[in-house]
Amino acid sequence: MKTITIEGQLRTELGKKATRQLRSQELVPGVIYGGAQEVNFSAPAKAFKNLVYTPQFQLAEVKVDGKTYTCIMKDLQFDKVKDNLIHVDFLELVEDKKVLADLPLKFTGTPAGVKEGGKLVTKMKSLKVKTLPKYLKENIEVDISELKLNENIRVEDVKADNMEVMNSPRIPIASVVLTRQLKQEEAAASTAAPATAPAAKAAAPAAKAAAPAAKK
Repeated sequence: MKTITIEGQLRTELGKKATRQLRSQELVPGVIYGGAQEVNFSAPAKAFKNLVYTPQFQLAEVKVDGKTYTCIMKDLQFDKVKDNLIHVDFLELVEDKKVLADLPLKFTGTPAGVKEGGKLVTKMKSLKVKTLPKYLKENIEVDISELKLNENIRVEDVKADNMEVMNSPRIPIASVVLTRQLKQEEAAASTAAPATAPAAKAAAPAAKAAAPAAKK
């Protein structure tokens, strides 16, 4: 799994004044929790770029005061006006302690329904799982090659070994729906009536009109 290294400095002063001073120097305050002790640190804003601005699930090695902490990112805060990063929370990974993490879904294969003219609609991008750190991975693969028209793949259909999936099992994560063209073709086929039926109905009155009138 890809790991981003962040070189940080231990924060000895806390509070709003110290935080404002850090941000004025383009430093982002952060905290590491979940391990033996909580660690408050700061690091240059650019150090977080490859970790924050990506949909990928990655580990972070945060180096502070001669120690290295293997973590996952848990929370971000952005300035409401400038939209720049102002705080980061990390969870330290402890070997025998399970963690909650959002793992991206990776769909593989071409659905059978798409080959028939349908359209794939993905409804979830990630799943929340509970697992030990050693089982964390970049994504959870979901084979959708057998997905047919008007069918769904649900959370309960996903195989996630050594993980407990925390999402509701009946939530659909992907489906194949009818495209507009396919709907029009089906509608046209259903409204088209056999030619023999109208012809037979028309023939009856025509035959009646052609017959000679009965003498009185």
